[in-house]
Amino acid sequence: MKRVLIISDTHGYHAPLKGILENDGPFDMMIHCGDLEGEENSIQNLTGPACACVMVAGNNDFFSMLPRELMLDIEGLRVWITHGHNFYVSMDTNMIKEEARQHDADIVMFGHTHKPLVDTSGPVIAINPGSLTYPRQFEHRPSYIVMEADKDKAPVFEIRYL
Repeated sequence: MKRVLIISDTHGYHAPLKGILENDGPFDMMIHCGDLEGEENSIQNLTGPACACVMVAGNNDFFSMLPRELMLDIEGLRVWITHGHNFYVSMDTNMIKEEARQHDADIVMFGHTHKPLVDTSGPVIAINPGSLTYPRQFEHRPSYIVMEADKDKAPVFEIRYL
C-alpha cells in the first residue's frame, strides 16, 4: 500500500507542509498540484529522499521549469496531475474530468480553486486538496488530502484540515 500526500497552492509558504510531514508522515509520495512560486527545491528538501516528490506548475509559477501536467501510475491507477486553471475548475469539474477521461486517467488531481474536493461521481475521480496557505472554502481552514492506494483495493482519500 502507498500513502500519498496531496497538496496545492502553497504560494511559497512552507510551515504547514513541514508540520504535516512531521505529524502525519511518513509518506511514500508527495504530490504538489501547482502554485509553488519558485520553491521547488525547498519543498523537495522538506520531503526528504525517502518520499518521492512530484510537482506541476500552476498559474503563478511564471518561470518554473516544472511540467504543466504529467501522468503517473500509483498502484495500478493512472493519475493525471495538472493545476486546473485551464479547465474552468472554478465553475465545476466537468471539463477537467472529461479531459482526464481523454487521457485515459482513473484519477485527476488539480488545485487552483483553494477549495478541497473529492468527487467520485462518474468514471474519473477528481481530487483537489485545497490550499495550505490561502484556503477559500467555508471556515477558511488550510487543507490537504491523504490518499491510500493498494493494487487490490479502491483508493481511499481523506481531506484533512490544519
